[in-house]
Amino acid sequence: MSVLGNLIWLIFGGLVSGFGYIIGGLTLCLTIVGIPFGLQAIKLGIATLTPFGREVVELKEADSTLRLVFNLIWIVLFGWEIALSHLIHGVILAITIIGLPFAKQHFKLLEMALLPFGREFRRVRVNRPYLTDRLT
Repeated sequence: MSVLGNLIWLIFGGLVSGFGYIIGGLTLCLTIVGIPFGLQAIKLGIATLTPFGREVVELKEADSTLRLVFNLIWIVLFGWEIALSHLIHGVILAITIIGLPFAKQHFKLLEMALLPFGREFRRVRVNRPYLTDRLT
């Protein structure tokens, strides 16, 4: 299901959005001061390319002072616009039943767009006990 969802997501805007974040991140990396923010924009772009089957995970050291300062700078300069965009798109998609899975992905990306420092986008581990029973 996540492969099909990601494919539909890419066709209907995820590819353009993801590359937009990546190009913006590379542009930020041209300056030394912008490198930490550029890396987060690239991370957000990669997350935007394939959001189905992944989840936002907060790292243990997410509450450090430096990450807090970087998150505050991010929110003021970039984060609120990106988060607002994901919120608006998520609400619009949630109006229809077909759009609900895609709205859920936008709400997932909203958290990552607002506070990217100290968070990762990881694959969801699916527990399939019926496969291990057959192998043993």
